[in-house]
Amino acid sequence: MDVVDTGTTAFMLCCIIGLTLMIPGLALFYGGMVSVKSSTNMMMMTFGAVAIVGVLWVLFGFSMVFGTSYDGFVGSFTEFLGMKDLLESQTTISGLPISLFSLFQALFAAITVALISGAVADRMKFGAWMLFATVWAVLVYFPVAHWVFAFDGVVTENSVGGWIANQLKAIDFAGGTAVHINAGAAALAVAIVLGKSAMFGQLRKPHNVPLTLLGAGLLWAGWYAFNGGSALAAGNSAAIVMVTTFVATCAATLAWLAVEKFKDGHVTGVGAASGAITGLVAITPACGAVTPVGAIAVGAIAGAICVYAVGLKSKFGYDDSLDVVGVHLVGGVIGTLLIGFFASESMPNATNGLFYGGGADQLWRQAVAAFAVLAYSFVVAFAIAFAIKKTMGIRISPEEEEKGIDAAFHRESSYELAT
Repeated sequence: MDVVDTGTTAFMLCCIIGLTLMIPGLALFYGGMVSVKSSTNMMMMTFGAVAIVGVLWVLFGFSMVFGTSYDGFVGSFTEFLGMKDLLESQTTISGLPISLFSLFQALFAAITVALISGAVADRMKFGAWMLFATVWAVLVYFPVAHWVFAFDGVVTENSVGGWIANQLKAIDFAGGTAVHINAGAAALAVAIVLGKSAMFGQLRKPHNVPLTLLGAGLLWAGWYAFNGGSALAAGNSAAIVMVTTFVATCAATLAWLAVEKFKDGHVTGVGAASGAITGLVAITPACGAVTPVGAIAVGAIAGAICVYAVGLKSKFGYDDSLDVVGVHLVGGVIGTLLIGFFASESMPNATNGLFYGGGADQLWRQAVAAFAVLAYSFVVAFAIAFAIKKTMGIRISPEEEEKGIDAAFHRESSYELAT
């Protein structure tokens, strides 16, 4: 029996609670931004995705991510099937019980899948969404998480991990590629297959800005667990990561609002919430690689660029309802690439980027990781969504869209304002 570090275990228990709070946080963030006629459905898509991924994770997801690798692409499907033997072995990872490590990673998987739902608001069948979430988790998230998070020898002494972590050696502290680029690319693919909503090109007003700000605040709080917990220990690395996470988010919020004021002449609550999420997305891969000043740069650059990136949907004609592409895909790519410029060997990842005398070596590694994940996720997500469209159907009818998806599919409304 391996020795359990009680301090690390207590820290990770707290991180798991923080990660779980990101579930209602994401639901509120998305739910406040859509029409009142589809708010309940939008929030249910988050909870539905979490539920389905949680079951898949125990059955074979953990094994696909952390099982011994098939040529760096995916872990053994059967090695930890059902997780029973693994949990009974009382294995630890850096003093952390394997059960808590698994739960921590399960929440990463669940939240990643749920992120995609923001691109399909108001127009995707709930059953089609649940099927897409199931198949995408198996065919895309589990393999990509194996590429990025499965380091050689992590779960068992002789286990072989994924190609990005071990051969390419790109830095991704907490999931800029596996979570944000992955979800953002899939969101773009599904949005293209679904087509434009009836409201595309018109001004979409969020039905409840305070809900969106509350959701962003819960996500911000949970992100300390998301990033800090990825250190897998209650120590200096986790502390540094939390500092860089905080300051990057602040810088991105300010940058978003400054550009918004310059572009539109005013600042908005949704802009503040979006700026904060952009900073959190961008710093996720870089939080263990950059100094606090570097984190300010990462957040400010991402916040300023992503304001414009959300406008790409109007230019190119894809209906990404809640800007998953503009925030998560673009923000994830920015954060991943900027590691190649701002990484400092004084930080936990101990690597120098271009601006710290490290040359372009780390930069090309980051670029390969980012665009490999983007391409794989987009192609497979497009194929899954297209197959669903041609079989069970993926989109609600125009009449149901006009009536509102809550009333049409769920027979309930978000608010009862009169009897």
